[in-house]
Amino acid sequence: MPAPLSESPIPAPKLRVMSWNLLRRIGAGPQDVASLIRTYRPDLLLLQEATEEIETLPTLVGGHFHRHCMVQRIYGLAAWSPEPFDPTLALRLPESVILGRVPPRLAQLIKFRGINFANVHLSHGQFLNRWQLLHIAEVLKGPAAIIGDFNAVGAIPLPGFRDVGPRRRTHRAGNVMALRLDRCMARGLACDASEVLEKGASDHHPIVLNLSISQSAVPNLLENLIARRRRRLLRQAN
Repeated sequence: MPAPLSESPIPAPKLRVMSWNLLRRIGAGPQDVASLIRTYRPDLLLLQEATEEIETLPTLVGGHFHRHCMVQRIYGLAAWSPEPFDPTLALRLPESVILGRVPPRLAQLIKFRGINFANVHLSHGQFLNRWQLLHIAEVLKGPAAIIGDFNAVGAIPLPGFRDVGPRRRTHRAGNVMALRLDRCMARGLACDASEVLEKGASDHHPIVLNLSISQSAVPNLLENLIARRRRRLLRQAN
């Protein structure tokens, strides 16, 4: 496993965010994920193909954990952090109109330190997964990041978002073709470091990114905060 990006915790307001597709039952388990956490100390860890056994993660490393199971699947999407965060939401994504295709997929929506995250494991269809990304982008407000297994090949045009993830391949299909499936699309965020790690027990490599709210997004955040406080005071006065 490569050395951590930094030996010391990343100072606020930067976040160390990680994402890993675990390969459900035959891939990485709770002990593998716990080892990753102990080595890299993420502020937020997003997991795909997380089975029920991954819910034991807090017993190994503490922290806080939320998971959503995919429809008709034994696995789903999960998020872990050493600090408390609001319960996450499941967003149902557009699905294939062809009969007999895989069940609908979900995005896990997470609000964390002023940033709206979407943890994703998108469909394999190259038109469908881009349609799903557009759907997610319309739902996310303010500074936002879509992170996870995109199952997308090639460039991804997504208005308002930039591909800030590492450029190395993260998955080898059939041990033949190397693909960059695990990505991060961000809006209103700066990324000053990113890396692809050793894949370990999974067939996907974890990715790690240092993210922060960009300076251009700060004025809008302050305006929204002031507006919310004004509305709260008006309600209290009435």
